[in-house]
Amino acid sequence: MMLSDDKITHTTHALLKGLMEKNLITLKVDDSDVRREIKRTILNDMKIGEDIDIAVRRKLQSFSKKLVEGSPEWEVLYRKFFEEEEVRRGRK
Repeated sequence: MMLSDDKITHTTHALLKGLMEKNLITLKVDDSDVRREIKRTILNDMKIGEDIDIAVRRKLQSFSKKLVEGSPEWEVLYRKFFEEEEVRRGRK
């Protein structure tokens, strides 16, 4: 799932505002630098998710028994392989 730049920017503002209002963080740098780093982290994580999705779909397509995307069997295997790939990449 791809998020628009506006949605990511809004999320970074909301996240930083919430953390500051609850006194969970104290900034030692400009808040725009923190928002930029939050945005970079979100984008990196989304890219990893997309890469995992591609790898899992490729793996499912390689089966000799062709699976129908969206079928219960496909869904179970997709989730299983997705989680395995997340662990392998240190995401979970």
